Amino acid sequence: MEQSQIRPMYLEKPLKVNAYDIDVMGIVSNIVYIRWFEDLRFYFLDHYWPYEEMMEKKQSPILAKTEANYHHPITIFDKPIGKIWVSEFSRVRWTMCLEISTADKIHCTGLQTGYVFSLEKKRPVPFPRDLLQQYKEAVEPLGMNKEQVEE
Repeated sequence: MEQSQIRPMYLEKPLKVNAYDIDVMGIVSNIVYIRWFEDLRFYFLDHYWPYEEMMEKKQSPILAKTEANYHHPITIFDKPIGKIWVSEFSRVRWTMCLEISTADKIHCTGLQTGYVFSLEKKRPVPFPRDLLQQYKEAVEPLGMNKEQVEE
């Protein structure tokens, strides 16, 4: 899983290591990274597509796949930063890149793939146009071709 240097809709957020996150060796458990990925995904959604707007449209994001690659352990004394950005956005599917790092190391990288689910139709539906437009506007200054975004 290669992390792109082009990072449309990039956000970052400090993460907290709690005492219950560590194992008997004093390092953060692997499952905590997945929880942090979820925290980052909802942080991203709060920024770009707030939950209230989703519920007004009776839609919800659903996760189809999560991948995680663990590189270096994090201890309770580290100050991790979570990073998230869109690597691919089509009319009905997204892929998000995630990275957990500290000042000097990348500790974990990951991908999440998902869809938008209609709570009424009980099936995946296209993303809202304004969300796709935000992505198109984000990729243009980064030198990406807007036409690469599926319509």
